Amino acid sequence: MDVRRRSSMKPYDPTIDRPCDKKKMADSSKPASDSLPSSVTISNVVFFTVFFSVTYFLLIRWREKIRSSTPLHVLNMTEMAAFVVFIVSFIYLIGFFGMSFVLPASYSDEDDEEDDVNKIVCKDDDTHHAASCGVSLDSESDFVVKHVVKHVEGDDEAVIDAVITGKTPSYALESKLGDCKRAAFIRRVALERTTGRSLDGLPLEGFDYESILGQCCEMPVGYVQIPVGVAGPMLLDGKEFFVPMATTEGCLVASTNRGCKAIYVSGGATSVLLKDGMTRAPVVRFGTAKRAAELKVFLEEPLNFETLASVFNKSSRFGRLQRIQCAIAGKNLYTRFTCSTGDAMGMNMVSKGVQNVLDYLQLHFPDMDILGISGNYCSDKKPAAVNWIEGRGKSVVCEAIIKEHVVKNVLKTTVGSLVELNMLKNLTGSAMAGALGGFNAHASNIVSAVYIATGQDPAQNIESSHCITMMEAVNEGRDLHVSVTMPSIEVGTIGGGTQLASQSACLNLLGVKGANKESAGSNARQLAKVVAASVLAGELSLMSAIAAGQLVKSHMKYNRSSKDTAGKA
Repeated sequence: MDVRRRSSMKPYDPTIDRPCDKKKMADSSKPASDSLPSSVTISNVVFFTVFFSVTYFLLIRWREKIRSSTPLHVLNMTEMAAFVVFIVSFIYLIGFFGMSFVLPASYSDEDDEEDDVNKIVCKDDDTHHAASCGVSLDSESDFVVKHVVKHVEGDDEAVIDAVITGKTPSYALESKLGDCKRAAFIRRVALERTTGRSLDGLPLEGFDYESILGQCCEMPVGYVQIPVGVAGPMLLDGKEFFVPMATTEGCLVASTNRGCKAIYVSGGATSVLLKDGMTRAPVVRFGTAKRAAELKVFLEEPLNFETLASVFNKSSRFGRLQRIQCAIAGKNLYTRFTCSTGDAMGMNMVSKGVQNVLDYLQLHFPDMDILGISGNYCSDKKPAAVNWIEGRGKSVVCEAIIKEHVVKNVLKTTVGSLVELNMLKNLTGSAMAGALGGFNAHASNIVSAVYIATGQDPAQNIESSHCITMMEAVNEGRDLHVSVTMPSIEVGTIGGGTQLASQSACLNLLGVKGANKESAGSNARQLAKVVAASVLAGELSLMSAIAAGQLVKSHMKYNRSSKDTAGKA
């Protein structure tokens, strides 16, 4: 790999004038000293002289007016002319010398490590044209401006060496170079040299690295390709949805699609939103358990809730405190705050509100020691009974009645077989395993696939996959009633990964992209219902495959490949 040329660069064209060459030609032609041209120097001297002269004149005149008790704002023609000259000369001097003071301060090096990058200049043997410096070829002046703003000087090789030797931190490349894609390329090459291992299979091109800066991922070296399939149409609450699923597991999209078909031809699914509230639970400590109990009583007193809610709600126009739940362990108090968060998933929103309340409580309980904004009583990204019982995020129930002929012709099994298998597998089997929220066949499969496709936090599939699947014979045993109850679906349609182009497109496919301007929170609630309906389809299809003895056969057919990929690795 030629590390002196980024993979995105076009071949070098010697007919194009390089800004670096222009700069060297200009440098070679100017005087050895950095003095200004004589005409500019004379102008500066004149304006300096005029400025101080009229300033002295005005001060003398105002001093005489003060002695004679004459109002200062009363001016004769000479004084008015002097005042105008004062303003003009002042503006000139500020305009000329002000930039020389402001620019060095704005773009000065912060440390020696940045000096190492900024001192790398375009050399005679440099194979880059202006595009490699991240600037356009519109004009030489345009080059100079962008050159200063972006701090892009020199070739990639010297910057790579600076990263490898530790002179330039890898995490600081974006801020120092001002070019996110170039920073990713340099970091990637430095990593390959340091480890001695190739990253050729990891794509670099075709991704907007500016979109993740300070938001989604630090120190990128490429991106991972995950195929996105579509299951549907899913008929939910009278509306059709095509569900995007990002996964590398064969049969998953096909199986979910079969479940969608079974639900669709049976009349569709219906959903109910039970709760909508994100949680955060700080942990505080007192000198005694008695003092911790006093704060618990204070927080749970209904008369105090309105005051606490007003303090909490200052953090956001969407965050609204719903309830406070406390638990004591010795002299430590865990307080679980629950609040609505609009169309955002809401972790940052609720955390800011909780911090406001803690600051308020500190005034009334000065002996309170705040140990952490999160004490795991929330509970985030961990299986926890509190989420299973109390809920977190969106709590949704989704159900459908599958007709007998659909169970037979589409799902290839019987109602009786499904009901019996669900009881022995999802209920009894999970109880024997001591499952916590895992009374289902594979809810996390669908949750993870939809989460990745729509820009949700994949780690939150842990509590979001809490699900109990119920199946029951209805209509005199002919039809199947199937439902999924999911108490903690944590989703949002704004913020985080939802703003990336691919994920935003998947949200747009579902009709829930961004914030709902008419009804705050409606898009996020709709997405939670879609997740639950997709899980319902996935549960129905997988359970049918197991009941019919088709699981192994289908996976051997669709989830295995006879292609020889060893040579490509």
